[in-house]
Amino acid sequence: FFCVFLSSCIVTMASDERRTPFLTSLVAGGLAGTSVDVALFPIDTLKTRLQSPHGFIAAGGFHGVYRGIMAAAAGSAPGAALFFGTYETMKPVISKLQHQYLGESYSSPALTHMTAASIGEAAACLVRVPTEVLKSKMQTNAAGSSTLSSTLKLVLSEKDGRAFASSIFGGLYRGYGITLMREVPFAFIQFPLYERFKVEWGKIQGFETSPLQAAACGSVSGGIAAGITTPLDVIKTRLMLGSDKNGVPYKGARDIVQRLISEEGSSVLLSGVQPRIMWISIGGFVFFGAYESYRSFLMSRSYFS
Repeated sequence: FFCVFLSSCIVTMASDERRTPFLTSLVAGGLAGTSVDVALFPIDTLKTRLQSPHGFIAAGGFHGVYRGIMAAAAGSAPGAALFFGTYETMKPVISKLQHQYLGESYSSPALTHMTAASIGEAAACLVRVPTEVLKSKMQTNAAGSSTLSSTLKLVLSEKDGRAFASSIFGGLYRGYGITLMREVPFAFIQFPLYERFKVEWGKIQGFETSPLQAAACGSVSGGIAAGITTPLDVIKTRLMLGSDKNGVPYKGARDIVQRLISEEGSSVLLSGVQPRIMWISIGGFVFFGAYESYRSFLMSRSYFS
């Protein structure tokens, strides 16, 4: 059913793309990102600890669930702003290119949303990955991660070649590739569904969806995407933590998958799936509701429209 529904998204969505000025999407995205990351941070902490190689209790259990919130808050606004600024800017560009080179009959709004979201994720991950690395260290009570500054020093000292430009950035960009491998499939699933849900809801009621209705669409589409991409999230978390419970470094995504299956069983690839779905479903409601509300407010101001 899901595959059929997603295919119908590609064929039947309306072709006109909503235009949102870059500055509006940048500001609305930044405000929405900060709102959801700070509000739901404890759930994210529990999810990360469930995925830790040291085990949930050893990683901190239910204690100190706000450890790392400063790292999350510092990265959430620019990360979300970069994503939505890029996403909203690229949608009309990609739609125009499709019409120009493929023609009206072969153009796909869903492909537009998938491509724009993927480009947006690549841009956002430039900020999101360092934030995730620092946050994961602090959430799992890694040695030397008592404060944000000490965690940053620790990660910058990890010049082991497993991360992009580790001689300069240390381990800050460890997991950039696998994060993209998680975020791009996530965006491929979530955004066509989100846009389609809004279109169908608008058709039923005869007018454009409200921010509250858009929030509900974001919640459902996010929950579906979260469940499907959980294995990629587990691999990403392990790669960012850097080593297993015995301190043996991971050599890459393939090494992590092989060791997880042989040492802990394939079921570990779904560890944290419940809090992840709950976190992203609630987060999708808050995030898209906040984004659409901020967007509507800013669009009503002449200097943002």
